[in-house]
Amino acid sequence: MSDLTGPYQHIIDQLENFFPETTATCPYGLPGPAVYRAAGVERIPADLMGVLLAAGFRRNGKTIYTMNCPGCLACRPIRLLPEQFQPNRSQRRTLKNNQDIVVELGPIAPTKEKLALLEKFFHHRYPARHNNAHDYYAGFFLSDAGFTLEATYRLDGQLVGTAIIDLGTTWLSAVYFFFDPDQADRSLGTLNILRLIELARQHGLAELYLGYWISEVRAMRYKAAFLPHQIFQEGQWQTVNSRPNHGAPGG
Repeated sequence: MSDLTGPYQHIIDQLENFFPETTATCPYGLPGPAVYRAAGVERIPADLMGVLLAAGFRRNGKTIYTMNCPGCLACRPIRLLPEQFQPNRSQRRTLKNNQDIVVELGPIAPTKEKLALLEKFFHHRYPARHNNAHDYYAGFFLSDAGFTLEATYRLDGQLVGTAIIDLGTTWLSAVYFFFDPDQADRSLGTLNILRLIELARQHGLAELYLGYWISEVRAMRYKAAFLPHQIFQEGQWQTVNSRPNHGAPGG
């Protein structure tokens, strides 16, 4: 595997034989193949999931994975330490402008309303991929782990956003977020992260994992606006206190 010496590298090394590599087309449209180190799990304890998240892994349905793409380090896990985060002026404005949105937390449920919104989101955001909302819920969102929840966002009773999250005893992981493209001017992606920070603080959670930050993908650049944040590279989490110069905030 790697000869890196970061504090989490020993975990990755020990798991090498349990996470065989599979190759696929890059889901983000970057050049070169995507190489996943992935393992299927029926049920995983929250404490173990927390260790894997800290070592740069992610959950996709019943699959735990990390990236090992040759010659490419674009997919960088990013996390926040909720107690250290301070919103900037733009983020405070997003909170103020969305005071009329009601957020509710509950069990994950693929209702007709959510499936319709996800289909609309796919059609607007990824028209060429032919993603299917029902398949996404069945294969990507639903889990037997016991710690997966949904946060729904409603405006005047209408569903405008849904966040799939994993909630552990010391950590919170943002699995996926989809929203109504007609409400893009509300910066609902930013609002979701701000609300998840509040949730993490309420539960005394030490880390909030935001998935991957990929500077080459415009829709993911806004994650770097949450400061300070930490990027996982070379087997360790490195703190970043300022935002990169390139990239505009996304929804």
